Amino acid sequence: MATADAKERLRERPVGVTILLTIVGYGLVIGTFVADVPIYPDLTNAQVNLFTHAIAVINSVTTALLVAGWYWIRADEVDKHRAAMTGAFITIILFLVVYLIRVGGGGTKEFVAVSPVYELYLAMLAIHIVLSIVAVPVVLYALILGLTHTPAELRETAHARVGRIAAGSWILSLVLGVVTYFMLNHIYDYEFAMLVPPL
Repeated sequence: MATADAKERLRERPVGVTILLTIVGYGLVIGTFVADVPIYPDLTNAQVNLFTHAIAVINSVTTALLVAGWYWIRADEVDKHRAAMTGAFITIILFLVVYLIRVGGGGTKEFVAVSPVYELYLAMLAIHIVLSIVAVPVVLYALILGLTHTPAELRETAHARVGRIAAGSWILSLVLGVVTYFMLNHIYDYEFAMLVPPL
């Protein structure tokens, strides 16, 4: 009964729930970068590297799920589409957990290369970050609609239009994230940079 009530509340207030979850997500990330919250374990450089590689694998799996979900909805295989998109959301939550532990417990890695490679890396990283920030509310809104409506009901919502924007921006963001991962970790050099707590 409680699950049915929660689903009905989601159906009635998809925008409000989207805003709330977006604020929580942004708050977790910004809080990790800005505040010195002692909830993360101290990581060695080797552990930071391990988490970095895990993030690349998670993002690659998420990209594959999104592309499969896009393909399946175009083939009118709604159940497969729903499973793929739900799986992509689950893996991106896993990404968020691993990412926050890596950044909060071990800092970040700074890209070291000469021009114009450095500028290319920064441009791709900037697009990746902006798209990942912008995609959060769009992805959440599409997901909430998809999980709370039947396929027939979804035709009367903005799910398809919003879903195309969400999937497109999310896929591009993830692909750029994996490309910059390879540039940073396997092609060029990097230096470790610990997060400095505010004074």
